[in-house]
Amino acid sequence: MRIALGVEYDGTDFFGWQRLSAGPSVQARLEQALSKVAAHPVEVTCAGRTDAGVHGRCQVVHFDSEAGRQMRGWVLGACSNLPASVAVLWARPVPGSFHARFAARSRRYRYHILNRPVRAALDARRVSWERLPLDAGRMHAAAQALLGEHDFSAFRALSCQAAHPRRSVLAVSVWREGEQVFVDIEANAFLHHMVRNIVGSLLLIGRGEQPVEWMARLLAGCDRQVAGPTAPATGLTFIGPRYERHWGLPEEVSQPELPA
Repeated sequence: MRIALGVEYDGTDFFGWQRLSAGPSVQARLEQALSKVAAHPVEVTCAGRTDAGVHGRCQVVHFDSEAGRQMRGWVLGACSNLPASVAVLWARPVPGSFHARFAARSRRYRYHILNRPVRAALDARRVSWERLPLDAGRMHAAAQALLGEHDFSAFRALSCQAAHPRRSVLAVSVWREGEQVFVDIEANAFLHHMVRNIVGSLLLIGRGEQPVEWMARLLAGCDRQVAGPTAPATGLTFIGPRYERHWGLPEEVSQPELPA
């Protein structure tokens, strides 16, 4: 039987999602917890790996098990064996053809910036800090150049192992709520450090150090060395993937219904 899970985590204390030979990972802790519930070894496949320090609002994974457990049992059993920084939100039975990575139609990230003269204390694990004033309107206008399918080499990490740099950005927005600035981006898939590198360039535009048109020039130039620095991992959260509705997954990870 194939089961899909929604997983939430604070990535601060992990070396990233992927299981490693040394160092804590979200995947390893989740597999350990599920293996205890199943009473046999469990391996999970995720919708999208996240780096060290990056958080997950609703990561989706799948695994196979013949253990006779109710869906509620998988949720409660896993949570009881996980650290406080990781929680299983829901469990759903899915067809054997479902694949958490390959069935995902898109993926969504949010970058959270605290924009004030004083650094964060209460939210220090979940936000990035920028002390200089940011113009969110300029950042939003610049980000619109990213929409559509492009070569995103300008925002690709040197360590990226993707077969090619072309990705399709479906939606991107930047807005302010008081002292908070948010960057939301949805794409079919992402390159390594792509969101953090985009945000690093948007920060230069938001501070007035580069013009709004600079983002389009960076994209066309395909030169990572010209673009802005990589923004810190602390502000980045993987909101989750989206799947076609026929898989029967919760609303938060299903594609919006098209208007009639």
